Amino acid sequence: MSSGTRCRGGHNGSEPGAMRPRANATGRAAEGCGAVSVAFPLTMMIAGIVGNALAMLLVSRSYRAKESRRKRSFLLCIGSLALTDLLGQLLTSPIVVSVYLSDRAWDAVDPSGRLCAFFGFSMTVFGLCPLFIASAMAVERTLAIRAPHWYASHMKTRVTKAVLLAIWLAVAAFALLPVAGLGQYALQWPGTWCFISTGDSLAFASAFAVLGLLSLVLTVACNLATIKALVSRCRTKATAPRSSKQWGRIATETLIQLLGIMCVLSACWSPLLITMLKMIFSHTSFEHCKGFSGETQSSELHKECNFFLTAVRLASLNQILDPWVYLLLRKILLQKFCQAASAVSKCSNNECKERSITLSEEIRRTAA
Repeated sequence: MSSGTRCRGGHNGSEPGAMRPRANATGRAAEGCGAVSVAFPLTMMIAGIVGNALAMLLVSRSYRAKESRRKRSFLLCIGSLALTDLLGQLLTSPIVVSVYLSDRAWDAVDPSGRLCAFFGFSMTVFGLCPLFIASAMAVERTLAIRAPHWYASHMKTRVTKAVLLAIWLAVAAFALLPVAGLGQYALQWPGTWCFISTGDSLAFASAFAVLGLLSLVLTVACNLATIKALVSRCRTKATAPRSSKQWGRIATETLIQLLGIMCVLSACWSPLLITMLKMIFSHTSFEHCKGFSGETQSSELHKECNFFLTAVRLASLNQILDPWVYLLLRKILLQKFCQAASAVSKCSNNECKERSITLSEEIRRTAA
């Protein structure tokens, strides 16, 4: 999903924007471009594959542990998110690397244009699926903490599996709409990736951006509700039995993971989704980037094209950062959250330290 170069000059018409892959202007980047090395997408691909594979391994071990019975639905969501990101890396990154190795000439890799449609389909599926899965995770944690009795009675792992399957199928059906003539996937500037055309398929592009933003809003709202519930619980006196305390530790750990993934999703996807909506409402597209040359470009055009490319690169980082949030930031975020919760809710420092130490021991036992 990594894309492109940062072009500063080139021949007129050699920079394809939202254009059909079989057009006369090919996907070759301008001769005067300051090219990004093939090492950039290759490094991103390796980091994404390694991170998601490790996350899936850790989730698998945690899922089989007896102590994780109460959060198996959440672990299923985490594992599904890692699997989705891994598939996205495996299906899109090799194409980008091949285009780079072909001197960023898309037509040399995809003379028929079918690979462009597949790439755009993959970008859509593996863009919306992580957003929807993150929303499902946030809803699951909200129900687990705010309605524990209902959750214990109704939220079984088979329900979680059905929801995840429904998300994948629904997103795949949505991404196939261009096959039915509702929307179009097109080669995007600077000719190293394909995505939804904002010039010819406003309804389809609008639906993608709106669905993505709605999922982000739902994720944020559910996490805020969960935080409020946890802070309220922390303010009560520690009179609950040990099992309830253990459930509180599990809930706090998963909330920290949710917050990390939520921040990554928002930071990575918000710029691209908002930019797409801005283009749609202003009835513009980035097709004008195909004429991006050193002699004719304006300062505003230069900024718009580069910002769009930066937004795409940020979105591509989502598949890489998600698993590392789960792998590396669990313990660190938990400690920081305990400190903040202690200051806000006047919890005792000893209680927070005890929770952190107990969780660290549980993590070491799970990883053993």
